[in-house]
Amino acid sequence: MKQPIFLRPSFQERIWGGNQLNKKYGYTIPASKTGECWAISAHPHGQSVVASGKFAEKYLGELWKECPELFGYFESDGFPLLIKILDANDDLSVQVHPNDEYASKFENGELGKTECWYIIDCHEDAEMILGHHAQSKEEFVRLIEEGSWEGLLQRIKIKPGDFFYVPSGTIHALCKGTLVLETQQNSDTTYRVYDYNRYDENGNLRELHLEKAIEVTTVPHVTSKVEPAFIKMSGGSITTFVEEDYFTIYKWDVQTEMELMQDAHFLLASVIEGQGALSTEDGEYALQKGDHFILPNHLDSFRIKGTLQLIASHPNHKGGQHRELENTARQMANI
Repeated sequence: MKQPIFLRPSFQERIWGGNQLNKKYGYTIPASKTGECWAISAHPHGQSVVASGKFAEKYLGELWKECPELFGYFESDGFPLLIKILDANDDLSVQVHPNDEYASKFENGELGKTECWYIIDCHEDAEMILGHHAQSKEEFVRLIEEGSWEGLLQRIKIKPGDFFYVPSGTIHALCKGTLVLETQQNSDTTYRVYDYNRYDENGNLRELHLEKAIEVTTVPHVTSKVEPAFIKMSGGSITTFVEEDYFTIYKWDVQTEMELMQDAHFLLASVIEGQGALSTEDGEYALQKGDHFILPNHLDSFRIKGTLQLIASHPNHKGGQHRELENTARQMANI
């Protein structure tokens, strides 16, 4: 198959959500506090559905099981990644995610959760929580027990276009006024550390998971530095944000037209700004912001034209993988 697979997202209501997913991308959202668009998802808590074509109305999880050739027979127990857009209309809970080993043991075989964020938009004075100041587990526990959140939590300023890599074990939280595209392992396991004493819909304080959070948090905090690699090409540019055990993440900034080759098992892509078209040898497909699609294994080359920005990714096998797309881009670069 040499056609892209376009997907319809599923949506999640969240106490901290808003309506930016409707305002910016025109999605029909289920509630005024819709916090998450699960854009490319085969997770049972919210699956994407194929929007058109030969596989129309199939869940992505079904497609993964029934047509492994589309994904290059990628070796994984389940679909490896989950792509979301998050609308933080209010502060998210301060949280941490386990690694694969811990999640498999204590969360019924669920994956751990390493993730990354691309800041699509945010308030002028926006910030996020990323890391903590404790130098030992004892200090970490003491500051939690004392409720010394300002002394414990590390806050950083953010701006549109920033990218952050958040390995499992990292204390973190998006803050009010932030719109983010998140690429993560296909997991829905989160341990809350602090939630601003908020109540759920039944009038109860929202649950915290302090025992597990303390066990999985990396102490002292290790800052994960991101060093993007920028390549200017004819018609646009490619930025490789990160290549690590689980995924490689790119930004395609198309100014006129870019021709690309695909050497990964398969690619995931989300249009975050602009409009244009995707061309393959089987035809041309309109693109606009808010579209999400998969480029399957046999689709070796493609062109994107227009004025638009996309965040693209592909899964890696833990242990590393060559930068196939980056190497291809270097060969094609107009330097």
